[in-house]
Amino acid sequence: MLILAVDTSGKQGSIALGRGDATSFELIESVPVAGGTFSAQLIPAIAALLTRHGIPKEKLEGLAAASGPGSFTGLRVGLAAVKGLGETLGKPIASVSILEACADLQARGGSAGEISAGQMLVALDASRGDIFLGRFTFHAAENRPHCLEESIMSREEFAQYLRGNTPQLVCSPDESVIHFLAGQGIVVSQIPRPASPEIARLGAQKIAAGDTVTPEALDANYIHRAEFTKVGAR
Repeated sequence: MLILAVDTSGKQGSIALGRGDATSFELIESVPVAGGTFSAQLIPAIAALLTRHGIPKEKLEGLAAASGPGSFTGLRVGLAAVKGLGETLGKPIASVSILEACADLQARGGSAGEISAGQMLVALDASRGDIFLGRFTFHAAENRPHCLEESIMSREEFAQYLRGNTPQLVCSPDESVIHFLAGQGIVVSQIPRPASPEIARLGAQKIAAGDTVTPEALDANYIHRAEFTKVGAR
């Protein structure tokens, strides 16, 4: 499957072109898109990427969009671009959470390509003293993470939860989160922040599994505050 992915969730963005399915992925090219220029540069960057590889947009077989959490101003630009392409081309769309992409990176961080199965927690800086949390399991047979819970809570609430519950693997790409939790005596696995190549790979897997959204249903990942103690209920 030839897939185009867009990530405008962070201060810097990127687009990626790749080929993938449920079990494999090949990145063709990834291109950065500077923060603050998404609205002006995203569509030209997509057009230039396809032109460089001699691929008419009609030849795309799938689209993937980073749905957040992140800057809603930036997210709206990326989501609008994917919505427009999806409607025009009639191609399937996958919505990929940044938390989900982080879980995937952590699971694939083993040596020699070894995948770590089981539960993990992902923590992202939500600013204003809050953290976005995701709880995931990774099923090696399905080759992708599955979300059990996503929520937002204060850093102090999260640290208290970790101290009072069975230890779980915690990962984060954000230095501020890692430093805070380290100060609480909590070990965190640091991972790179995912970008469009990870969104493309997960998007291809989702589309292959039939886990798609319509252009009308594609939206930003609005995460609500919740009692994080609920994570142990499933």
